[in-house]
Amino acid sequence: MANAREILSRMKSVQDTKKITNAMYLISSTKLKKSRKLLDETEPYFYTLQDVIHRILRHMPEMEHFYFTSGGERKEEERIKALIVITGDKGLAGSYNHNVLKIAHEWMNESKNHRLYVVGEMGRHYFGSKHIRVEEQFHYTVQNPTMHRARMIASTVLEEYQNKNLDEVWILFTQMINSMKMEAQLEQLLPLKREDFSDIVIPADIIQEEIQMFPSPEAVLENVVPNYITGFVFGALVESFCSEQNARMMAMQSASDNANAILNDLTIEYNRVRQAAITQEITEVISGAKAQRKKG
Repeated sequence: MANAREILSRMKSVQDTKKITNAMYLISSTKLKKSRKLLDETEPYFYTLQDVIHRILRHMPEMEHFYFTSGGERKEEERIKALIVITGDKGLAGSYNHNVLKIAHEWMNESKNHRLYVVGEMGRHYFGSKHIRVEEQFHYTVQNPTMHRARMIASTVLEEYQNKNLDEVWILFTQMINSMKMEAQLEQLLPLKREDFSDIVIPADIIQEEIQMFPSPEAVLENVVPNYITGFVFGALVESFCSEQNARMMAMQSASDNANAILNDLTIEYNRVRQAAITQEITEVISGAKAQRKKG
């Protein structure tokens, strides 16, 4: 059994660790509230863009556009696919990064010709350690996502798609379902699917207006779709950031609870050791007193 001094030293170490986990919990809580507010403020604009694309397709269902078809003319087995992987910059977030990297591996096993665009230090370090080639364009931090970063990511993959260097573009991010549940989501960015926009609910009393698009419907789409892709990427960045902070909050809460349990056990053990030491001292005093009486 450890002595009282060793137990006190360990208790102090656990208490110091608990202070750190409590501080990280509060920091993650503040960042989560800020990022959710940012997402709520920007979502209406991109929902409007989605509605504009739906209206164009609804009025002109026969229209063909390269954003809704493959970017190249390759065979199925030769198609080049790109994956944007959004991970965290730091650990201590439970299984947040592990879940994303696991799905990325499954996607790469299914896609022979693929390119990786990784956002987040954890992902870059992981793929680097596995000697998996990663495109070097996206050296952005995932902390405090901004529209500028989303626009740069979207413009890069859009340019590659327009130049027919890519046939498909996918994005892998983590969506926060609620405060207790987060899921890694794999979504296709390009080419767009018409059925994704046909699922939008149209009110029964909507006015079937006549619309005119200048200079052409194709030109309108060429301006709207890049903004829509940018909004999707920005939403994925914010969702991933929210999920990371929420996962870290849960991990730090669990760590703090474990620290409390350890402190409780150590306190009981310390009291036992201290009581045993007191009992031993009393026994020694009584034994010494008896010895003195016998000697006298």
